[in-house]
Amino acid sequence: MCGRYASSRGPEDLAATFEIEKWEPEETLAPDYNVAPTKEVHVVLDRPLKDAADRRPVRQLRTLKWGLVPSWAKSPEGAARMINARAETVHEKPSYRRAFAARRCLVPADGYYEWVTGEQERELEVEGRRKRPRKQPYFVTPADGSVLAMAGLYEFWRDRTLPDDHPQAWWATCSVITTEAEQTPLGVAPAEGPRSLADIHPRMPLMLTPDRWDAWLDPARTDPEELRALLAPPPPGLMRAYPVSTAVSNVRNNGPELLKELPAPEEGTLF
Repeated sequence: MCGRYASSRGPEDLAATFEIEKWEPEETLAPDYNVAPTKEVHVVLDRPLKDAADRRPVRQLRTLKWGLVPSWAKSPEGAARMINARAETVHEKPSYRRAFAARRCLVPADGYYEWVTGEQERELEVEGRRKRPRKQPYFVTPADGSVLAMAGLYEFWRDRTLPDDHPQAWWATCSVITTEAEQTPLGVAPAEGPRSLADIHPRMPLMLTPDRWDAWLDPARTDPEELRALLAPPPPGLMRAYPVSTAVSNVRNNGPELLKELPAPEEGTLF
């Protein structure tokens, strides 16, 4: 899954990486090293500019809320539960299929966090024979230091309880698509601990390599089978993972120190 990630790159950096044509300075977000559900996040999308005579799609950097609210939802209360969409079923689930056909985006990140509990400890935990152990967080990031472009969807939801001119009348929200975690060895593995992404968690965000960005973002592409082909997992070995401080487990903590690589898991935590 993807329940927390880091995003420190500024608009200028993202604009150069993704060939952004339009972004609003007032929507610039500060670097966030502990992005959690319901926060405002940067996404890349192709969409005609509002009120423009030219209706061609324009590559934009937009600020959306993480936690998708379908356009038909009666309220936004379920947004925090819809931060992830499964690649295997995204084309058919009522909450996601409309966005999958027409409103796709990229969610740029430095990498994502995942928490690990050792296999034997998990078995004891399931059996109720031990108290829940403290888990070791790992940071998963491209091995070459490039941006992690996570496949995403976005939606617009109208709050009918507010007048048209109210600043919160429209919600723009997004979700990250996940897939089965790689079982092949990591591109760079920690000295001790997990040897593959699947050792960390059975799911992972779906990373799209640059050769798929244009096709994924193109709103003219609507054929479900053609789009599903773009959701094939990336080549193995592109990621690395390393242990980080358990301070990231508290969403109130935020700063570049959360990305500092530890030489070994913290004492009292588990692999």
